Amino acid sequence: MPAKADELIKVFKAILKDEKFSSQGEIVIALQQAGFDNINQSKVSRMLTKFGAVRTRNAKQEMVYCLPQDASVPATSSPLKNLVLDVDYNDSLVVIHTSPGAAQLIARLLDSLGKNEGILGSIAGDDTIFTTPTKKVSVKELYQSILVLFDQEL
Repeated sequence: MPAKADELIKVFKAILKDEKFSSQGEIVIALQQAGFDNINQSKVSRMLTKFGAVRTRNAKQEMVYCLPQDASVPATSSPLKNLVLDVDYNDSLVVIHTSPGAAQLIARLLDSLGKNEGILGSIAGDDTIFTTPTKKVSVKELYQSILVLFDQEL
């Protein structure tokens, strides 16, 4: 990868860590101000998708773009675990209630764990996630795994 592309990725990730950009246009402007003149909205959109960025609420409760930290839930002191408010299940789904705006971030994390962890897939709204297990995992087993993952009580 050319040095300019490496630098673009580095700057792109750095500006998203600020958690202050609520639109792709704002990200374009920030990257242009950082010296990347050939950046446009479609390029930013592709980069957001490539790196798994989602819109969620920051500490000021503003909807902003951010990157997932990694494929696992960070340490207990992380605010990510605090975004999960309730987990319940029925005969076919596990339902997870989150803080407003956090469902897509949590669902992306769950989907990244994937079939190896018994997750067939997740659907997220603003503050609710429906997750269904693979054939080899019961709904109750998936429910218990999610409780453990987010330090919820069994």
